[in-house]
Amino acid sequence: MYHEYFSTKKTPQTEPIPGKDMIRNRAGGFTFKVDDWKRLERFLVLGSSEPVYYASAKELTIENANAVIRCMKEDGMEVVARIVEVSEAGRAPKNDSALFALAMCAGMGDAKTKTAALDVLSRVARTGTMLFSFLTYVEAFRGWGRGLKNSVAGWYDGKTLSALTYQIAKYRQRGGWTHRDVLRLAHPKADGLRNEVYKWIVGKTDASGFVDTEAQLLYDFERLQVAESEKSVIYILNSNQSLSWEMIPTQHLGSPRIWEALLPNLPMTATIRNLARMTKNGLLVPMSDATKLVCEKIINPDALKYARIHPFSVLKALVAYGGRRSVWTSGNWPYYTSPIEAKDYQPVAQVLDALDEAFHLAFDNTEMYGKRTMLALDTSGSMEFNFLMESGGRKGTEISARVASAAMAMVTAKLEPEHMFLAFHTRAYPLQISPRQRLDDVVKYLNAQGSGGTDCALPMQWALQNKVPIDAFIVYTDGETWAGPIHVTQALEAYRRQMGIPAKLVIVGMTATEMTLIDPVDTGSLGVVGFSAAAPNVISQFITG
Repeated sequence: MYHEYFSTKKTPQTEPIPGKDMIRNRAGGFTFKVDDWKRLERFLVLGSSEPVYYASAKELTIENANAVIRCMKEDGMEVVARIVEVSEAGRAPKNDSALFALAMCAGMGDAKTKTAALDVLSRVARTGTMLFSFLTYVEAFRGWGRGLKNSVAGWYDGKTLSALTYQIAKYRQRGGWTHRDVLRLAHPKADGLRNEVYKWIVGKTDASGFVDTEAQLLYDFERLQVAESEKSVIYILNSNQSLSWEMIPTQHLGSPRIWEALLPNLPMTATIRNLARMTKNGLLVPMSDATKLVCEKIINPDALKYARIHPFSVLKALVAYGGRRSVWTSGNWPYYTSPIEAKDYQPVAQVLDALDEAFHLAFDNTEMYGKRTMLALDTSGSMEFNFLMESGGRKGTEISARVASAAMAMVTAKLEPEHMFLAFHTRAYPLQISPRQRLDDVVKYLNAQGSGGTDCALPMQWALQNKVPIDAFIVYTDGETWAGPIHVTQALEAYRRQMGIPAKLVIVGMTATEMTLIDPVDTGSLGVVGFSAAAPNVISQFITG
């Protein structure tokens, strides 16, 4: 009976498959290890600012940072190129990990890598707040030498005056940094009006000389700071459509009339983030012109692409808005201020529908591949614990990996007529999910499901046991599988052999760890980074060959 103890066809997940190069994951199971370049990609897209079930954020960040270092030693220029690619394409929910990796390149790379990293600073740190984050990171690796000073000065000098003044007025401080601090370190040199703007930043002049110039925004910004009435604020907003809501003093932000004046020119990101605020103050109500304008803006595919709106940002807004929570704060909405006003605090159905549509539009264009598909969702305890969260860790805005995977699966389900949903942890069972359902309803349904350990071989085993013909298994998981009597690759091979179907397997990884369930020698299997905006399209292309 030796074969019962040592077999390439059936091996417990707590043991490595004979002859395979496998590593023990944090849950005690054995999986394959991704190479450093794949881990770099996972880190850039998923980051490691939040802990996972089996590891702290500190552990994950150290592991990912060491992978970045190894990639830099192999080809620093390629690391910089991949950072720019992921950041500019808007593939990641947050830009922080790209900024951190770029800071590592600028501080720890060889001479060419450092130069390349500093040369692309403006392409990765596109806003003032991103610049401040980069500077916080880079000071952990280097001092303010000539290269860094010139690069930061170039960030300011390379923008048009209208773009520069917008960044200055909108993103005034973050993490202890202000533009005044940065200019005193970088010493950008300029003449004429740009030099006067720099003087304004460091407090050496007022904005009275900027009237009817490219720096007019700073003059109107100063007027906003001293405006005492709602009428005055609206007058200033109407006179300069470049003014943003962040430039308005806090005491005026509760006014629906002020938000009505802002709305036509409100950027896409600001619109999505302030839906709860505009609903609470009574601006967004069913059938109103403001609601119609918001919905038209949210479902504009060109506007979503131009604003680099990541699907995760829309999902977060949908879950927060549907749950009566602001994206910016942790508190639940008040249920009423008086019985008459209670209806004003309910989410507007049209806005929820628009967010649902925007979520699907925010992914890269994905074509139907027309195969029998199983969408297998890991509902184990670790998936419920692992969170993808707004930078800064604002409670109330968290999305679990379990919910995020269901949202991603819905993108495929809406395209593919022949599909089924399967939940699995230590057992597997079909899920009653329809692509016609709204995403927030699916989220509520999934949150009500049970959880347990992790056995990622169950989707193939369930399909084989029930004789269900499947051309493509798409498994959404954190990869911490351990509970099964057979490995994923062995279960897949058994399904192919006994069903006579050359089924393909896609593993969608939802955390930035070093594990993968994909056997490197199996060309019928693919691992992709979960919640990359490109993931559904990549999956479609793989399944169609």
